[in-house]
Amino acid sequence: MKPIRNLHMMMASAAFLTLAGPALALDGADMMKKLNAATSAGGTVITFEKADVDGDTVTATGVQVGYANLPGDTLKIGDLTFEGVEETEGGGYYAKGVSFPDIDMSQEEGRFSAKDILIVGLTIPANASGDTLNDILLYETVSTGPIAFNIKGKDVLAIESIESNLGRQDGGFAYDANVAGIKADLSQVEEASAKEAIAKLGLTTLDGTVTMKGNWEIENGKVAVDEYAFDFKNIGRLNFAVDFSGYTLGFIKSLQQAVKTAEANPNKEEANQAAGLAMLGLMQQLTFNSASIRFDDASITKKALDYAGSQQGVTGDQLAQSLKGLVPMMMAQLNLPELQNQVSAAVNTYLDGPKNLTISAAPEKPVPFPMIMGAAMGAPNTIPSVLGVKVTAND
Repeated sequence: MKPIRNLHMMMASAAFLTLAGPALALDGADMMKKLNAATSAGGTVITFEKADVDGDTVTATGVQVGYANLPGDTLKIGDLTFEGVEETEGGGYYAKGVSFPDIDMSQEEGRFSAKDILIVGLTIPANASGDTLNDILLYETVSTGPIAFNIKGKDVLAIESIESNLGRQDGGFAYDANVAGIKADLSQVEEASAKEAIAKLGLTTLDGTVTMKGNWEIENGKVAVDEYAFDFKNIGRLNFAVDFSGYTLGFIKSLQQAVKTAEANPNKEEANQAAGLAMLGLMQQLTFNSASIRFDDASITKKALDYAGSQQGVTGDQLAQSLKGLVPMMMAQLNLPELQNQVSAAVNTYLDGPKNLTISAAPEKPVPFPMIMGAAMGAPNTIPSVLGVKVTAND
């Protein structure tokens, strides 16, 4: 009897696997449709010809990307390969990696190429409503290899690599990005005066990086961009930082809806007016916490003074002295005595020995955007005190 019992168990197991097989198989077409639904919220439309499944690999062929407000104007991607795909709870999908074909496009005398495009850890929501973190498209890392813009057979802009990382934390994200090895060739500029200025300033070739770092707290919508820096050799480093609240998932959804409504209106003038009013309404939800702009000089200031001075028949030092006297007069017209003194002192210090210049705004308490707009319309000279604006140099 035991062999018969084992035979029955084997037959039952085989029947179960036969029935369960189709249910457990990936649905590539469904995954692509849900990917399109997730990107459509931002106006991007993804189409494909077919999606073949081989184990946990989905290959989508004939992929094209376009914008809802520009029908017929699409970018042909080709084949996308999703590896390590698994269906998540609720009907969404997770792919360990998504690889793109290399891009090589030519138009008239221009050419664009990009290699080694890759997404790691792509999460596609089952329902792209945008109501919770589980309802938005997420990635862990997006990266590329070399990128080049070529005109008339010469690379005018080249990038070694790009990498962007998104790390999920309790209630939000930390993110960073790095654009490495940016090289620009300005020798092709043909306008005479611009060509001369570029040569005198030593900007015929540019070499630098762009970096970004910050975090986003979903519940209160607090966005802190700690670093958004452009750092170029023999020029300097320009960094922007901003901190504000109210950028919640609900805010983003309302913003996307306002854009869709405007795009659907055939009367563009009316659509723009409605969109403007919608934006003003949404701005009421935001709160300003702080912001700053800082420039660290790497020799460009002296070159700029020398060149500008030569155009006026004076030396760079003489031009700097003239600016020291001109800035207070210009600031006096704004009727901002406290800020005028700060700016004058900072400019004098910076011009005497350029190191760094910082403009910051850090109010004692967060300031709602409506208060800022009210001050701008009713009493613009109070904005520096409302925002706690300070100007410093060489600190």
